[in-house]
Formats: sequence, C-alpha cells, structure tokens
Amino acid sequence: MVANLCMLAVMMIAVVAASFVASLIPGRPVPEVVFFVVAGVIVGPNCLGIVQSTPGLDLVSRLGMGFLFLMAGYELDLRELTGTMGRHASVCWAASFGIALLVVPWLRLGLDQTGCAAFAIALTTTAYGTLVPIMRDRELAGTSVGEVIESYGAMGEIWPVVAMSVLLSPSRSLGANVAVLLGFIGFCALVAVQGATARDLGSRLSRFLHENAESSSQPTLRAVVALLCALLALAAVLDLDAVLAAFAAGFILRHVMPADHGHRLMDKVEALGNGLFVPVFFVYSGIGINFRAVGENPGLLVGFMALLLLVRALPLLVSLTASPETRTMPLGEKISASLYCTMALPLIVALTEAAVAAGAMDEAMASVLVCAGALTVLVIPVITSLSVRAVAAHPIDAVHEMAEHPHHMREIIHEHHEHAHERVEELREERQHLREEGVRLSSADFLARRAELRRRHRRR
Repeated sequence: MVANLCMLAVMMIAVVAASFVASLIPGRPVPEVVFFVVAGVIVGPNCLGIVQSTPGLDLVSRLGMGFLFLMAGYELDLRELTGTMGRHASVCWAASFGIALLVVPWLRLGLDQTGCAAFAIALTTTAYGTLVPIMRDRELAGTSVGEVIESYGAMGEIWPVVAMSVLLSPSRSLGANVAVLLGFIGFCALVAVQGATARDLGSRLSRFLHENAESSSQPTLRAVVALLCALLALAAVLDLDAVLAAFAAGFILRHVMPADHGHRLMDKVEALGNGLFVPVFFVYSGIGINFRAVGENPGLLVGFMALLLLVRALPLLVSLTASPETRTMPLGEKISASLYCTMALPLIVALTEAAVAAGAMDEAMASVLVCAGALTVLVIPVITSLSVRAVAAHPIDAVHEMAEHPHHMREIIHEHHEHAHERVEELREERQHLREEGVRLSSADFLARRAELRRRHRRR
C-alpha cells in the first residue's frame, strides 16, 4: 500500500511537471499526453526505475482509460454518425482496414493470424478520445475540419474497438464473439432506453439525482462512476475490451441525461478524470515502453508511421475529395483533417495490451507501436505546419506547367517557390494579428478556422 501511494505521488508530480513543460511551447502545438507518456518512460523501470507495474496502479490506469473513452463516447452524436458523412466515414475505415489486412502479412513480422489482425487494427485507429479536448481547446468545433474529425475520427475509434472485441478474444470462436458483442450492445441500449424512460416518468431515483445534483454529496457524479465501473466489470466478465464498455457508458449518459444537466455533469466528470485518472493512464502507459526494444527495431517504428499515412491518412484524403459534403473543402483543410484522424495514441495502448494478453504480440513490438502512437501525436502538428507551405506552392499546377514547358523547369520551380513564400508570409502576418488579439493557433488549426476568424474580424 505504501509503495503504491509513493509511486502514485511520483506519477502525479511528473504529470504536473509535464503540464508545465507543455505550456512553455508557444501555441502549445503538442498535446500534454505526449509529455505524460514521456514522463512515464522516465520514471518507469526502463529508465529511473521509480515506478513499477502493480495491480493497484493498473486499476487506477484502467479507470483512467475508462474516463477517457467515456468522455469521448458522450461526445458522439448518433444522428451524425448514421448520417451521410458518418456512412462515408465507415466505408473509409473499412477500406483502410482491408488495405491493412493485405499489407500486414506481406511485412513478414512473424505474427500469427490474430497478431496480424491486431497490427492491422492499429493501422486504422484514430485517437478520438485525445482529439476531443484538443478540438475544444482550439475551438475547432463547428469548422469544416472539426466536422470531419467528429465523423471520420469517431468511426476511426468505434470500428477498431468493435474489431478488437471480435478478433482479439481467443477464448471463444468468432461467432461466439459476435454474439457476446451484440448481446452487450443490446444490454447497453436497453439500459439507455430504460434510463431515459425513468427520467421522463420522473421516478423517485431520477428525482433524487436531479434535485441533489449540485449538493456536496454529488450523487449524480457517483452514479456516473458506478455506471462506468459496472460496465467495465461486465466487459471483463464477458472478455470484451474495456474501451467498448467505456464508450457504452458515455453513450448511455448522453441519452439519459438532459442536455443542460448533462453538460454540467460532464464538467464534473472531466474534472475528476483529467485531474487524476486520465493522466495516470498515460503515464502508466509510458512505463511499459522499452526504448531498448524501440532502438533495436527502428525500421518497424518508421515503417509503422509510414504505413499509418498510407493506410489511414491517404484513403481518408481520397474520401474527403470524393464525398459531396467535403469535396469543396480547401486542400489544406483536407490534409489537416486527414492527418488529425491519423493520430492514434490511446487506442494503440489499449490494443497492444489486449494483443499481448492474448499472446498475439510480444512486449517488444507493443513498445514500438505505443512509441509510434505517441510520435503521431508529436509529429503530426509539425507535418500540418509544413503542409501549409506545400499547399501554397500549388504543386499540381507546377507539375502541369513543367510538363508543358520542360525547358523552363527551373524558372517554374523558382516562381512557385516564391509564390509559396509570399503566401506563407501573408498567413504568418494574419496569424500574428490574431495573436495580438489573444488568439493562438497552430498552423493546422489556423487553416481550419481561418474563414470563420476572418468573418468575425470583418464584423468587428
């Protein structure tokens, strides 16, 4: 007990230090979770050795993962997911998964059939639970990029979770896994419907929760924690993934709680989760990363990140270009949204844990994949910044011009380079003006919100 408390204290000190370091970077382009994972590596057994894996910390970490995906599940709007863009997002994920299933066996990683399925799922995930607070902090909600993330990003987390529950449970057959999954989903839907009915009828329990929601005893918040713990326990008994249970808890809350009370309740849930459990989940994930294994297989690390762009980002970009709802989006916004939906950290952590537990993947490969997931959250903001200059150069037009006038290739490249430089300078001046007004955005976020901000500025 004393050892667990001491290690938890060290982890929370590391969380505070990581948050402070993240705040020192202008514009905060890198999410805090990256620094939490790095802090876990530093204090973990493969570096300083202060924090070790224990059942007590494992439970706190599991609750942190539950809170993270509960909050993500609450943000899901079923009407949007079943709409046209949601259907296109599902087709896009299915295409990515199909490509991954074809590519992974060709890599000859020494994985069995279950291991290949786990690796393929990892290539198609989206860190929607991480993207939700990023979207909120950078005010992307309501923008075209934000709408794409809400549909494509959500499907990029829901379908991998479903695939994990079906394909990574070796104790049952595929048909049995599907039956158990459908039964669990049906049970959660029943709870949501009955809860909404009890709320509308004004049952004694619902009146008690409503009337005492703001009291010091916080019965509504306790009910949320009870729901989360109960579904996590049920998922463990049924040998389903914990992420699915947490998503279900968020879905139930969204349909049971009235909108006005739900938002106030989620503020409390976020305070509880983000204050302790979620940071501990990311730090605890970091202590399992073995940099020695990563250093021994750098090709897998680089290859996995390249495959993420090929398997996930490229089909998403094609889908955004082909879909009527997003066809008119500027290319910079399409690239930004595609790259955002390629960020893959939290679900890769859960996926590798399930794969290692099922014996489908060794811990060395799991370390590489988790490290790659953390790097996507770190590197993608940089890539989106570089994409601003690349898009400003109009490379497609340059290629057409060089094809028509091959003898003037050097002049054409120089002209487009100068145009890109001037365009980026214009964007930089516009961003600087926004900074003077107190608005700080990364390049990708600036592209996503530029039209909205310009309209707002003109109204002033």
